[in-house]
Amino acid sequence: MNKLYDENNVFSKILRSEIPCNKILENECALSFSDINPQAPIHILIIPKNPYINFYDFSKNASIKEVELFWKLVNDVIEQVNLTTNGFRIISNCGHDGNQDVPHFHLHLLGGKNLGRMIN
Repeated sequence: MNKLYDENNVFSKILRSEIPCNKILENECALSFSDINPQAPIHILIIPKNPYINFYDFSKNASIKEVELFWKLVNDVIEQVNLTTNGFRIISNCGHDGNQDVPHFHLHLLGGKNLGRMIN
C-alpha cells in the first residue's frame, strides 16, 4: 500500500461500506456510484478498489488487470447510462493544482446535457 494514502478518505470509507453510496456498477477492481453533489444531470464517480492517491499513482503502480478492469467498468457505465450517442466528459483532478478534493484516484463521468466548453 502507498504510505501516503489516507485510509480515512471518504472513498476508502465507501469501499469499506462505512458510508453508503448509490452504486451504479462494480467489478472485481473498480466501483462506480452517483456523485452526491452532481454538476450535470449524469455525474458518476468511478474509483479503483485499491488505494491509489491519484491518476499518476494509479497509472504508474496498478497492475495490468486493475487498469484493464477499471477502464472496462468505465465503458460499462457509459453504456449503462446511455451516454454513447450524445457524448460525455471524463475528468480526473490530480493534486493541489488540479483541485483534487479526495485523495483517492477517481474519475468524474459527466453527461446528460451539453456541458459547454471546459476551458476558454
